[in-house]
Amino acid sequence: MSAIINIQDISKQYKGSDFLSLSHINLEIPKQSIFGLLGPNGAGKTTLISILCGIIKPTLGSFEIDGISSKDNSAVLKSKIGIVPQEYALYPTLTAYENLMYFGSLYNVSKADLKEKITHFLTHLGLENFMHKKVHTFSGGMKRRVNLIAGILHEPTVLFLDEPTVGVDVQSRATIIDYLKQLNKKGTTIVYTSHLMAEAQDFCTDIAIIDQGSVFVQGTPKELIESVPNAHSLEEVFIALTGKKLRDVV
Repeated sequence: MSAIINIQDISKQYKGSDFLSLSHINLEIPKQSIFGLLGPNGAGKTTLISILCGIIKPTLGSFEIDGISSKDNSAVLKSKIGIVPQEYALYPTLTAYENLMYFGSLYNVSKADLKEKITHFLTHLGLENFMHKKVHTFSGGMKRRVNLIAGILHEPTVLFLDEPTVGVDVQSRATIIDYLKQLNKKGTTIVYTSHLMAEAQDFCTDIAIIDQGSVFVQGTPKELIESVPNAHSLEEVFIALTGKKLRDVV
């Protein structure tokens, strides 16, 4: 399968730091894959995704998304991607509907199309009866689902997800994962980060494990498990490659 994201020799060194947060990253992310970018705290996952989303610039290297270079047309590039951050990117005193109308307008979705899309997504994610309730009254799982909808209203080609199911109930997690699988089947490429190894093993078609700013391995979950002697799960692979040392960061 052809690559939809090509990452070429990307390095990142933050101002004032003596170390590279990313060191010569080369990755090809297949089109219509569910690509897990996994690693311990401080491994460089957030830095890499921030670069791909155009939030920060690399120190060296470049990338392409759907054939568009990061050095050519940032506006077109950003229109092709959706971002669902780990933090809730919602206004708590607005209703779910008002939040989504606002975020949809930022993507220049027409008002008529936006109303239809919001109703569609809220219904499919079990929130149609709560669309006119203020977000601050929602449970964590409900907020996660609204957060997801805000990132897909413009139907992006590539969707970046940072811990999309952290801190939610079992039913909300199942609903979110099932809907993401549906989006993927319809053609959306998903780039996903999580510390939930069992979820990643079941959800992802391809995985790269990074640590200390470098890619350690890349492959399907089955290939990675088979590559480590006596490993029976992705979590065992992860521990074998990155170690048991705590990675606390502040």
